[in-house]
Amino acid sequence: MIPLPAVLVSPIRNDIVQFVHTNLRKNGRQPYAVSPKAGMQTAAESWGTGRAVSRIPRVPGGGTHRAGQGAFGNMCRGGRLFSPTKVYRRWHRKVNKGQRRYAVCSALAATALPALVMSRGHHIDHVPEIPLVVADSAIDPIKKTKEAVALLKSIKAHEDVYKSKNSRKIRSGKGKARNRRRVQLKGPLVIHSRPKSGKLAKAFRNISGVDLANVRQLDLLQLAPGGHLGRFIIWTESAFKQLDKVFGTWKKDSEQKLGYRLPRAVMHNADLDRIINSDEIQSIIRPKRRPPFITHRKNPLRNIGAMIKLNPWSMEVKRRNLIRMQKAKVAEKKKLKPKPRATKRFLELLLSPAVAPPRSDAEMPPKF
Repeated sequence: MIPLPAVLVSPIRNDIVQFVHTNLRKNGRQPYAVSPKAGMQTAAESWGTGRAVSRIPRVPGGGTHRAGQGAFGNMCRGGRLFSPTKVYRRWHRKVNKGQRRYAVCSALAATALPALVMSRGHHIDHVPEIPLVVADSAIDPIKKTKEAVALLKSIKAHEDVYKSKNSRKIRSGKGKARNRRRVQLKGPLVIHSRPKSGKLAKAFRNISGVDLANVRQLDLLQLAPGGHLGRFIIWTESAFKQLDKVFGTWKKDSEQKLGYRLPRAVMHNADLDRIINSDEIQSIIRPKRRPPFITHRKNPLRNIGAMIKLNPWSMEVKRRNLIRMQKAKVAEKKKLKPKPRATKRFLELLLSPAVAPPRSDAEMPPKF
């Protein structure tokens, strides 16, 4: 029995795997661009205005259909592209080393779960166990392809190989003319610990869908093709034992990666409802302090008592507002106070004939 390496139980972060895989795939692209002179190899000039045609440059000459046609513009037949592609585009992407390592650990942990391996499409119904470890004594003597096929049949992994071989078909699209005519599903991945896999690689390279990798040089593009977790992996015994040295554990740093330690999950038990409802947690939770006569929660914006419980200073604010309103009412009353009436003496003088003698008709103003 071989103990399970710590890297195979590390947290599975699909978001990190997708991000890292997308950026790493961009590093294998080949630059492409149109010719810098495409669409501009003619001595075209505009005819100007007044000839009942547009002012686009036109091909000179006569006697052919090409003479007089529009040129240069991206709307013209045979013209240049708008913003033509350049070879100095930013093709490659840099990915943080910590993110790459986290993605590799997540991809390895996903290969140890049979559900994820089957959901990816691998045929592992008759495989004895996952992860599948093969003894070194069974894989070291392999030098020919027929021996490798016999090994795959003995560990019941040949069904996945046949699945991969039977899936080979012609690509739908223009890729047929771009040196990628056929597509095929992935088969098992054999991970070994040999420093040089010359004869082993020759034995497995002619088996359709089977890939090889060294445990010290694991690539995310092989562990999670297409960014999909759960590839079927066949481990050699020596490679399986070296995983703790290559990636380290939660208590010990890696021997190959300087100062690296495996990532740890924030929660060891993801069943949060079970944790909260457990007897250990419920026994120390303080009961809710609510009076028994209150059947519903009162709105503090409408109930002054509820507001005072939340904010005791609100009572002083309300008192000051009431005092301010009372002062405003008193000031308003003073402004609207009626003027004093005329005195009796003033009325007598106003009505006496000596004060205002009647005017004669001559003194009256004319009427119009």
